[in-house]
Amino acid sequence: MRIIFMGTPDFAVPSLDALVAAGHDVVAVYCQPPRRAGRGKQVTPTPVHQRADALGIMVRHPLTLRDETEQQDFAALEADVAVVAAYGLILPPAILAAPRLGCCNVHGSLLPRWRGAAPVQRAILAGDEATGITIMQMEKGLDTGPMLLKRTTPINGKTAGNLTDELAAMGAAMMVEVLADPAAYPPEVQPEHGVTYAAKIDKAESRIDWSQASAQVERQIRAFNPAPGAWFEFQGERIRVHAAELVAQPGPAGMVLDASLAIGCGDHLAIRPTAVQRAGRGVMTSDELLRGFAIPAGTVLT
Repeated sequence: MRIIFMGTPDFAVPSLDALVAAGHDVVAVYCQPPRRAGRGKQVTPTPVHQRADALGIMVRHPLTLRDETEQQDFAALEADVAVVAAYGLILPPAILAAPRLGCCNVHGSLLPRWRGAAPVQRAILAGDEATGITIMQMEKGLDTGPMLLKRTTPINGKTAGNLTDELAAMGAAMMVEVLADPAAYPPEVQPEHGVTYAAKIDKAESRIDWSQASAQVERQIRAFNPAPGAWFEFQGERIRVHAAELVAQPGPAGMVLDASLAIGCGDHLAIRPTAVQRAGRGVMTSDELLRGFAIPAGTVLT
C-alpha cells in the first residue's frame, strides 16, 4: 500500500519499521517539529524523524494541519491509508478523509478504556490488571472511532517504560496484520459503557504523596518511570525513585521507618525504594544512596 505515516516518539518507531519491512510504500512521514532537548538544549529531531531520515523517507513537520495548503499537500500524496501512532496533533476532517482508506491509529489501550494522551501511565496508576493495543479507524472525536483489532497483555509489575516498549512492538505487528487484509477486520463500534479518559500527565503528579496507600505509591513510581519520574524531597533535594517494593512494616505516612529506607504510607504499611537517583547522579540502590546521604529513621518526608 501507499502509506503516509504519522508519529513522533519512540513508541511510533516500531510501527514505521514494520510497515517498511512489510514492503509498503511509505511516501511521507509526518511528525512533530524538532525541539530543544537535553542538557545542552540542542535542537533535536524526534525519534520518528531520525528513523525516517535513516530510511530515506521524506519528512514533514507542520505546526498545524488546519492550514488549507498543508491539507492540499497531504491529499496530493494520494495515499491509500495514513497510519497514526502517537502523532501529537489533532487531524482535521480534511486530513481524515484524504487517504482512500482513511486514517488508522495504533492506540495503547483497550478502548474505550483510556482514550487520550497517557493511556499507559493511567492504566498503571489505576491498578488495571491488563492493557493492550487497539487498532482503530480514526474519526473526529478523541479516540472514538470504530475498532479493527484488539489484543491484551498483562501489566503485572511493569513500568511505563517496559509496557510502552511492549505495546509499541505489539501495535506494529497488529497494524501490519490489519493492512495485509483490511477486509478481514470489519470495523466494530466502540461500546458506550466503560469509557475513561487518560489525561496528559502533569509534572505536579510526580511528587510522591505519602498519604496514599502503599500499593498506590508503588504504582505511581512505576507509572512515572522513566518520565517524569516519581520523587520525594529531603533537605531541599529531590530524590527520584525508579523502583520500589511493598513491605509489611507499619508506620505513619511519610516517616522513614528503618535504616533501609522503608517509608510509611497512608494505609500504615510501607514501601522501600530499591532504585533511586539524586540530582546530577546516576541511578543507585537505596543502600548506595544512604552510604553517602543519610536519611535517618524517624525522618518525616513531606
